[in-house]
Amino acid sequence: MAKTLITEASISEALANGKKKIEVPKGAIITPLAAELASFKGVEIVEATPKSEPPKSSTPQNPHRPAEQTSNKEKVVAFGSDHAGYQLKEQLKKYAESLGYKVLDVGTNSEESCDYPDFAYAVAKAVSAGEAWRGVMIDGAGIGSCVVANKVSGVKAACCHNEFVARNAREHNDTNVLTLGSRVTGSEVCKEILRVWLETWFAGGRHKQRVDKIDEVEKRFMK
Repeated sequence: MAKTLITEASISEALANGKKKIEVPKGAIITPLAAELASFKGVEIVEATPKSEPPKSSTPQNPHRPAEQTSNKEKVVAFGSDHAGYQLKEQLKKYAESLGYKVLDVGTNSEESCDYPDFAYAVAKAVSAGEAWRGVMIDGAGIGSCVVANKVSGVKAACCHNEFVARNAREHNDTNVLTLGSRVTGSEVCKEILRVWLETWFAGGRHKQRVDKIDEVEKRFMK
């Protein structure tokens, strides 16, 4: 039987839901980054008391979706942009809210020229600190903001230009920050990219060991 994996994303989601204690199954694997974030944020990780196994459902479950899912209205998505992405940010915020998510806007607040690294960092920091479940950052091409976000500990960002890449970024890479290019991809396509990215769950399995290796590489360079 596969063991439960507790990552920094698990800790961040617990924090986003106001939890300071996480119960995990006996033998659960806790990644080093998850343990470090839990310690830093004062989150207690305890083994759950074994319970009798409930009758198995005849209805197959989606392998990409946890058995118990927090409702969208309890999930905070941080949004940020530079001047080039401001208008698209405003559209995607409303779309995310229509899907039931809470929105945390970290700026910018106009089309006045500004520097994308400031806002990409703000989005990534909100996710890393557990203030947001996931983050979305928009600039002209989406590339620079992706580079910035990936410098923040605990963040895995992906720049997506279509639904296939968005789904892959979640299923295979367990990304928690999405970057978009307002001058590259149309607003309606961006809405679909956002929806797919928010609704797709990490597939685990063979992808888990690869994502764990990504986390280990990050840990080597942490000071």
